[in-house]
Amino acid sequence: MISNSLEMNNLNESENLDKEKKPYHCNICGKSFSYSGDIVRHKRTHTGEKPYQCDICGKSFSRNSNLVTHNRIHTGEKPYHCEICGKSFSVSTNLTDHIRTHTGEKPYHCDICGKSFSHNSHLTRHRLTHTGERPYRCDICGKSFSRNSNLVTHNRIHTGEKPYHCEICGKSFSHNRDLVTHNRIHTGEKPYHCNICGKLFPCNSNLTRHKLTHTGEKPYHCDICGKSFSQSAHLTNHNRLHIGEKPCHCEICGESFSQRHQLNRHTHTHTVEKP
Repeated sequence: MISNSLEMNNLNESENLDKEKKPYHCNICGKSFSYSGDIVRHKRTHTGEKPYQCDICGKSFSRNSNLVTHNRIHTGEKPYHCEICGKSFSVSTNLTDHIRTHTGEKPYHCDICGKSFSHNSHLTRHRLTHTGERPYRCDICGKSFSRNSNLVTHNRIHTGEKPYHCEICGKSFSHNRDLVTHNRIHTGEKPYHCNICGKLFPCNSNLTRHKLTHTGEKPYHCDICGKSFSQSAHLTNHNRLHIGEKPCHCEICGESFSQRHQLNRHTHTHTVEKP
């Protein structure tokens, strides 16, 4: 009995010490804090209050520290520097993530398959491959995506937005990767090499198609007649024979064709002089 009484006294003393250490209590969720400033900031998670506003763009924040970080977008300030390669960052957490590219550290582990990641956001995205969850949905067509960035890119199909511009010729693209590939037309860069014949290509998709000429593989199959093709574009053209689609129109006489080469052949009949 004496032992139980001592244990209860120790427990009560411990609870009282915790209350003394964290005397500020949230009356909404009961969470406790050591400092009055902490509870003031915490309560904004319940109220949604964002009293710190950017003078440049008007965006609001619940914490002043978040506003300070945000302002660096406008000023271009990058006060956090990598001691290994010299690269600079506007946010300290971005520097922490970057350093892992040098150290190879991957502290975030998938509890399903054990795969490891250097960024927590990469682990979060990876987990969706196990669950099949696609939480980002297009309001226009209903298509769903596992990543918000994929939804943003997809929406450009509907809006026609092409925010990536070539500084040399002015051509615009909806995807940054398409601009990168396009720039190689100007630079002549061909970083993708065929390990069979040594031929060079400006983009990986061209190399993938080229390799089929060596393997003879034809992975694209017609559901109607079973004919196979090495390229998806060739299957698309072939399918027009079945459905009767003729998207290639002669600008001179208006006749339509299912294949581009048929239109080219036809156009030649207008240009050839008759004796």
